[in-house]
Amino acid sequence: MSRQYLKKAAEAPASSAQDVRNTVLSILDEIETGREEAALRYAAKFDRYDGPPVVTKDAIAEAGSKVSQRLKDDIRFAHDNVRRFAERQLATLGDVEYEVVPGFVAGQKSIPVRAAGAYVPGGRYSHVASAIMTVTTAKVAGCEHITVCSPPRPDIGVNPAILYTADLCGADTILALGGVQGVAAMAFGLFETPPSDILVGPGNQFVAEAKRALFGRVGIDMFAGPTDSLILADASADHDVVAADLVGQAEHGYNSPVWLVTDDRKLAETVLDRVPKVIAELPEPNRDSAATAWRDLGEVILCADREEMAQTSDDYAPEHLTVQAEDLDWWLGRLKCYGSLFLGEETTVAYGDKASGTNHVLPTSGAARYTGGLSVHKYMKIVTWQRATREGSRPVAEATARISRLEGMEGHARTADIRLRKYFPTTNFDLSATD
Repeated sequence: MSRQYLKKAAEAPASSAQDVRNTVLSILDEIETGREEAALRYAAKFDRYDGPPVVTKDAIAEAGSKVSQRLKDDIRFAHDNVRRFAERQLATLGDVEYEVVPGFVAGQKSIPVRAAGAYVPGGRYSHVASAIMTVTTAKVAGCEHITVCSPPRPDIGVNPAILYTADLCGADTILALGGVQGVAAMAFGLFETPPSDILVGPGNQFVAEAKRALFGRVGIDMFAGPTDSLILADASADHDVVAADLVGQAEHGYNSPVWLVTDDRKLAETVLDRVPKVIAELPEPNRDSAATAWRDLGEVILCADREEMAQTSDDYAPEHLTVQAEDLDWWLGRLKCYGSLFLGEETTVAYGDKASGTNHVLPTSGAARYTGGLSVHKYMKIVTWQRATREGSRPVAEATARISRLEGMEGHARTADIRLRKYFPTTNFDLSATD
């Protein structure tokens, strides 16, 4: 049995990516040339905000007073979970020292980037969790300076909960700037901040394109597209829970696909019937976003067995992958392509999005085939070093000289030759590229 689509996504509309790219490149060029003045001009145009771009410590303290104690407790709970998980990740990175041949030692070190820039969305949703995910991991990694930018609201400024969270998690500077101008400010080191070595965090298509355009000059966490989620469910799954989880991710926006893959027709048909009813119970504007995403991008795929389900999932390489099926250990061992995996009904994507400890900045649009999500590792440079005795360098120098000449790189070869003549003046070496 091949995959059977009981519901298939509509054909994707023509992309306007080139228009977005041209707009972003124009803004970046202007800000790089005009610096702070240009950034503030775009802030006034797009953010409709003319307050101070750098949030002061007094403003941060005042913002904290506006956040309820219960919310503060929840933010601290989530921050502690993310921090502790990040610390465990950091512990997996160890320095290496290895004697590759007698007298020749090679090594590896993990060094954090000096400055990180984190974008925290603050438009339709105030993404407190994004501040936790991006700033906390950078802090645990050991970055010397962390800049946060978040879109201010007209005449108000950055959301108080975002300010409280970014400060709690370790931000050194918070900029009241959104969109391309915010990304540019972090990348170019505006407003007396150091230029960021890496840019992280989710954002709209303009933010994503700005990061893409700057990649190479700076590092980025990943090329991010609309969020996506896939659920693997068998006959043991609760159709109400499956439907709720699909809708919970569809509410991200009209362009956020959700997929159900199952080997049980009854479950598939029940979920197909249930999802529109769950969507109808949402408040606006969430209802409209979820309805559009489900109508245009939602899919329900019927497979012959769990192996075909797993293969289908790997082909989609979803950002979020949920398994609501028997024998969870089998799925954990079998599945290979996903951003983050949620095993069993007792966990769900929203847990990872907000508070469980794993990071929610994850690969989208099939990128989970070749990369994972944000972690302390993204802020680390894995560098190597070497040291040798003169005897230890001898076999390496001989091989280097011959390989270099084979490749036609005589200058390389002679850097080995000069050492051999200096260290072993009485020895004749055959350093030609041929026998």
